[in-house]
Amino acid sequence: MTATTEARPQLIVPEGEHEPSLFERLRDSVFNVGFILIGLFFIAWFVFPLYILFKVSVSEPQDVLTRNPPLLIENFTWDHWRDMFDLDRILPPLQMSLTVATGTAIMCILIAAPAAYAISRLPRKWRYTIVLALLFTRMFPEVTIATPIASRFYAWGLSDSEIGLILAHMIRNLPFVAWILVGTFEVIPVDLEEASQVDGAGRLSTLFRIVFPIALPGIVVAAIFAWLDSWNDLLWAIYLLPTDFTLPRLTYYYSARGGFFDVATFSVLLTIPVFIITLFMQRYIRTGYLSGAVKG
Repeated sequence: MTATTEARPQLIVPEGEHEPSLFERLRDSVFNVGFILIGLFFIAWFVFPLYILFKVSVSEPQDVLTRNPPLLIENFTWDHWRDMFDLDRILPPLQMSLTVATGTAIMCILIAAPAAYAISRLPRKWRYTIVLALLFTRMFPEVTIATPIASRFYAWGLSDSEIGLILAHMIRNLPFVAWILVGTFEVIPVDLEEASQVDGAGRLSTLFRIVFPIALPGIVVAAIFAWLDSWNDLLWAIYLLPTDFTLPRLTYYYSARGGFFDVATFSVLLTIPVFIITLFMQRYIRTGYLSGAVKG
């Protein structure tokens, strides 16, 4: 009686390559584990301050105002959040911040998108010169221009208004948005526009039916960056809002008064839209979304 043995599958190594040795597999595993640990370290580094803010916003005073506060939440309470959602205190600043941030993003896209498309179709020397000039405007500290601009806005009656704050935020966001969109339009093949015009479409029809839909991911990313920058602004709110408040200015106000729990609660509220917008933005940060647009 003969013993039968099962055929064992063998690793097929492509010609010209060798099977990884035990040392090479171990080295790759150590590198992978190291990268994971480094990633977890940086995640914890950035998340830990946010956790402390949230902990303070939902903790009783005896868990915070002590010499050695506990790391974990021991006495949970929603009192600070209930106090914050007093409509007379939170609704006007929240409405102001949402209106200004959304208006800034929309106005920046409406102005920068056509300009960035025109710049992207210029010769390379002129294109890069204009882009560098746009970035050069971001080199000046805003404090140096805030006082003269604020005085002019006061003379025009634009203080304590959403329009004045939107115009001020556009000063620093327009160059950045235009810079992003120039790079977006540059990678769109001109062949697509020429093919559309050969089919009988006009310039505007080509822009709105071909170019802008393809550039939509870059446009959305630029709008989100403008929205986040406006949402987090404090400098222009201090200069242009003598009586009204945005959420960052309201947080600064309670910070100056020493309200630990108010500051923590408002800071968490400020962070929530940033997380939501950032998660939404991940859908549009894709590489190679133009691959296959032109064949041959």
